[in-house]
Amino acid sequence: MCGIVGYLGNRDAADVIIKGLKRLEYRGYDSAGVAILNGKLAIRKAKGKVKRLEEILEDKPVEGGIGIGHTRWATHGEPNDVNAHPHQSQNKRIVLVHNGIIENYSSLKKELIKKGYSFQSQTDTEVLAHLIEAIQKDLDCSFEEAVQYALKQVEGTYGLAILNQDEPDKIIVARKGSPLLLGIGEDEYFIASDASPVIEYTNKVVYLDDNEMAIIKRTGYEVKSIANVPQNKKIHELEMSIEQIEKSGYPHFMLKEIFEQPQSLSDCIRGRINPEDQSITLGGLTDVWPKLEKANRIIIAACGTSWHSGLVGEYLIEHLAKVHVEVEYASELRYKEPVLIDEKDVLIAISQSGETADTLAALREAKSKGATVIGICNVVGSTIARETHAGVYTHAGPEIGVASTKAFTAQVVVLTMIALELAKRKGTISDEYYSEIISDLLKLPQKVTTALKEFDKVKEISALFTYAPNFLYLGRSFNFPVALEGALKLKEISYIHAEGYPAAEMKHGPIALIDEHMPVVVLTTLSHTNEKMISNVQEVKARKGRIIAVTMPNNREVEPLADFTLEVPSITDVLSPLVTVIPLQLMSYQIAVNRGCNVDQPRNLAKSVTVE
Repeated sequence: MCGIVGYLGNRDAADVIIKGLKRLEYRGYDSAGVAILNGKLAIRKAKGKVKRLEEILEDKPVEGGIGIGHTRWATHGEPNDVNAHPHQSQNKRIVLVHNGIIENYSSLKKELIKKGYSFQSQTDTEVLAHLIEAIQKDLDCSFEEAVQYALKQVEGTYGLAILNQDEPDKIIVARKGSPLLLGIGEDEYFIASDASPVIEYTNKVVYLDDNEMAIIKRTGYEVKSIANVPQNKKIHELEMSIEQIEKSGYPHFMLKEIFEQPQSLSDCIRGRINPEDQSITLGGLTDVWPKLEKANRIIIAACGTSWHSGLVGEYLIEHLAKVHVEVEYASELRYKEPVLIDEKDVLIAISQSGETADTLAALREAKSKGATVIGICNVVGSTIARETHAGVYTHAGPEIGVASTKAFTAQVVVLTMIALELAKRKGTISDEYYSEIISDLLKLPQKVTTALKEFDKVKEISALFTYAPNFLYLGRSFNFPVALEGALKLKEISYIHAEGYPAAEMKHGPIALIDEHMPVVVLTTLSHTNEKMISNVQEVKARKGRIIAVTMPNNREVEPLADFTLEVPSITDVLSPLVTVIPLQLMSYQIAVNRGCNVDQPRNLAKSVTVE
């Protein structure tokens, strides 16, 4: 959601920034802009894609070794050229880009209007540019002090990069609730919302924490709090490579990431399961196992696809470890009255990016009430990774496509390992059952490879349903969350209305929608619920619904009832979501491609949702 890129060095800043903004396109945006400082400020911005901004720069080039850029996802004011960032102060000498929301912008704006300031845009961001100018003028203070004073008046969230024409070799950046990092090169510095624009130039980064700012000059940088207290920051080395954020010959990042799952799952498991004695080692949880073992309940907080993986986790932990689990939408957890969380509870926060604003707010709420907080995320050094008591990285590698795929399966694997180890410690699982699950976990990459071989069949089925107005997805037990996830994927990237339901709930309402035009995806694995699922399939068949069955070999009861079947390899019941989700990901992808949709950047969506 929005993206910031900045540069200070001897390269052409506009070139570095445009390339960086392209790397951030996956985050979701509707306009883009740059500001380059070379004696005077030069600003270019436009509604639409970075490509349009690039064309404007080709027509009206700007030169200089210092600049900032932005991709905007509209919150205040419609997407247009005027509302696009960067925004200038009234005297045109200060310019900034901003991720986040200034919640008290309206009251600040009224005060500034009284002082004679006028506004060109509808954004909350422009208020901040004028506010810094007003403070510097009224208090006769330095640029740096004016930024600090302004941010003390601001309520809300921000990731900021600010230039001042009067200080031509300096960029000030600040963060509260919106991710920002500083890349450190040889006599050059990079600013970005995440590591993807930086990795081409350096693998050394400093992550800003909330209420911190950095003053970046050609001679070096310093980090301090907004309250002006110097901060000693660790330099991290990035683990990603430039190859990981390229398409590698695939037409879309989403398809690449679907087919990367055998490798990403292997990376997630490697070093954590010992094939010889079948033991599980999750080093990031070493200090919190006693808390998990004694927990009254485990609360899982997440959003979107991560919420669906959390639902699978609920089934896993309750089934294997016999611990009560509640799965909460992170956006709702904070606002429950009362929020009955205490020191006997454990909260697991799940987020691909580690920066999801609602999930961060939920974990902070739980932390404030004394709960032990565990993170499951993909991005090393992210805010969730830094703020939780303990955690596990998924090691899924960079996920660029907005619609999450490999992150989901990696999150489920991590939750499976947590559930298994907790069950082993509590003595709630037999040695035989434990061994069966571990054995299939170790075979999981090859089983997912087998499931991916159904892509040609998926293409044939997708061609028949490309223009269906609605889809229904049905599953039971461990596969109910997969039904939700399949429906979400289709909605996200093809814009077809789809709903996921527990199969038994169909007759309590959704069955009214079923007719000969309704495609119904049913997850009919050879599990303890198979007999009941077959009954549900017959109910759909009786209403002439078009049945697409995701099934396992030798499920002879479903084959005569289904119009189409997509076969996944046999696997123990608790792990079935990890293979049944694969054809659903592929079908969503192919239908979106058939419809001419922008698969990697679906409309209105952002990869990392950093506002509440």
